[in-house]
Amino acid sequence: MSKAYLIGGGIASLTAAAHLIRDGGWRGEDIQILEAGEINGGAMDGSGNAQDGYVIRGGRMFNFSYLCTYELLGFIPSLTDPARTVLQEFQDFNEQNKTHAQARLVRGGAIVPDVERMGFSARDRLDLIHIAGVDESTLGRKRIDECFQPEFFQTKFWLMWATMFAFQPWHSAVEFKRYLHRFVHEFPRIHTLAGVDRSPYNQYDSVILPIETWLRGRGVQFRNQCTVLDIAFKPGREEVTAQRLYLLESGGPRTVELQAGDLVFMTNGSMTAAATLGSHTEAPPLSVAKTAEWLLWEKIARNRRDFGNPSAFCDHVDESFWESFTVTCRDPLLLRLIEEFSGNTPGTGALVTLCDSNWLMSFVIAKQPHFRNQPEDVQVFWGYGLFPNRPGNFVAKPMGECSGAEILQELLGHLRLREHEAQVLAGCSCVPVKLPYITSQFLLREAGDRPAVVPAGSTNFAFISQFCELPEDVVFTVEYSVRAAQTAVYQLLKLGKTPPPVYNGQSRPQVLIDAIRTLLT
Repeated sequence: MSKAYLIGGGIASLTAAAHLIRDGGWRGEDIQILEAGEINGGAMDGSGNAQDGYVIRGGRMFNFSYLCTYELLGFIPSLTDPARTVLQEFQDFNEQNKTHAQARLVRGGAIVPDVERMGFSARDRLDLIHIAGVDESTLGRKRIDECFQPEFFQTKFWLMWATMFAFQPWHSAVEFKRYLHRFVHEFPRIHTLAGVDRSPYNQYDSVILPIETWLRGRGVQFRNQCTVLDIAFKPGREEVTAQRLYLLESGGPRTVELQAGDLVFMTNGSMTAAATLGSHTEAPPLSVAKTAEWLLWEKIARNRRDFGNPSAFCDHVDESFWESFTVTCRDPLLLRLIEEFSGNTPGTGALVTLCDSNWLMSFVIAKQPHFRNQPEDVQVFWGYGLFPNRPGNFVAKPMGECSGAEILQELLGHLRLREHEAQVLAGCSCVPVKLPYITSQFLLREAGDRPAVVPAGSTNFAFISQFCELPEDVVFTVEYSVRAAQTAVYQLLKLGKTPPPVYNGQSRPQVLIDAIRTLLT
């Protein structure tokens, strides 16, 4: 029987395995997932415990327009009730827990009023219309801040849009343009984030664990702590055929000889590569070491332009780095104070962005419990800072040099809650995480820097990740990885079908009317 080898244990590989079984009729025992780490899930993680502190490195939002993702979740059984699907769990949860932020922006310790008005000048409106309408080839390698006046980056729109999606002014104007088109339906409600769907728990517990459980139940083999060092391809450029995998497993080298009919799906690159944890008392170290996902891509792309250009994404850490933090509260005081301040109970608000913060710090409090093993008397929330190299406003050093306790002090300062500092620091612990490659997919690039999902001439090899090219969709979303994996399976198996088309709000008159109304306010 033919075998499928999926390099990387993130959502893309899990999706590819699921579609090989459901759509391709493959047996689970003929599918192997090769993951260098100890656990699967990639960037969709959640770990820790109430004693040592929980950790969420990042959070991906969900949206009704994620047609591929919701199709996947629609055939994966719930862990709590196998008669229902994960998608049904999502739908019920979001029906019962509506998002409507009442404190989207905070300035001077107070909620910014009238966030429905974006703060655009006439020039800002013209610039937005221009970037939305111009061809990607015309934008080329332009940065976002080359397309707007400096004042644009102080508008309420930019503060909300940038923190919702983690854009920096120096990121690719092409990616910003794609987001304007992809999420035009969210434009009128970015001040409440009412269009965001949430997972019932953190994304590892709510998404990764059910999919992994379903795959294991069908015999899929998970080979953890297995690093793919290289892939040998058939000589020549007309045909792309993987012939051999070179692995490092159980402390020694191994070789897999690929047979006719075998398939290889590769997760190239990683946004959470080289992530490092700090603690409540220590700042995390910064590591820029390239991990297996980057090294393998560099190796196979050397002298092969059709395999993309990893350097565009992994050699500019100063432009892709930010820092997140997870707070574990064993005393309910802090969340009670934030609820009183914001007017939102946990799970009904959204990102709270601190406009005065030199770090441009934001945080969000999810519905509790946020972990399956979380005790009733413990609460958890997550936040991040887009500019960790700048000194704090209340702690006189960069976020990247701060312990978790110091990050909490900075947060309390912006919320004007310093009088409660001693009790909060005694009752909470904060774990900071440095993420050197977290927005690498937004960096300046040229056509071809991201390879095609299935390269021209490929007989058995595909890329599935945030760093392959899907022209109609946007990176830094769960949907992108899921769509890439689904596309790869359908094309390599020659199933004669395609994933659901990307949701196109621009074709809906009411969506455009609402977006134009927001632009003009």
